[in-house]
Amino acid sequence: MGSESDPTRGTPAPGRRVPSHPLARKPAPGARPARPVRRPLPAGEQFFTPGATGLRRAVERASAAPLVFLFQLPRWLMPIVLVVLLLVGLAVPDWRGGIALLPVLAFVVWLAYMSWPSLELRGRLLRAAVLAFLVLFACTRFGLL
Repeated sequence: MGSESDPTRGTPAPGRRVPSHPLARKPAPGARPARPVRRPLPAGEQFFTPGATGLRRAVERASAAPLVFLFQLPRWLMPIVLVVLLLVGLAVPDWRGGIALLPVLAFVVWLAYMSWPSLELRGRLLRAAVLAFLVLFACTRFGLL
């Protein structure tokens, strides 16, 4: 794979081993990184709800990787995708509009469930109202109401 004449490998100091994979090597001083630097995770005391058991614990553990993945995406991507899906759901009056609303509904349900323990009454009422609106609107698109 890498030959001794490879200029990207550099010459190691005596007694030091240079990693053979390009991503394992440290960049040269002043060089730009090969891939964009990702945002660090937000500081916090705990990632999971303290004392959670049963379903909440299982959902939080299963949601850890998707949350980290979503956090690494550009900040503007998820709101744009959700707004486009919501607008399609509002504009298309048949079952295809309902299909476009389902990912929005699933995402809002997931985030509401994840944030529920840390919310006050006002936040819980607001999330319940948004969920009720989305469920009723999706039902009208599927012809259930």
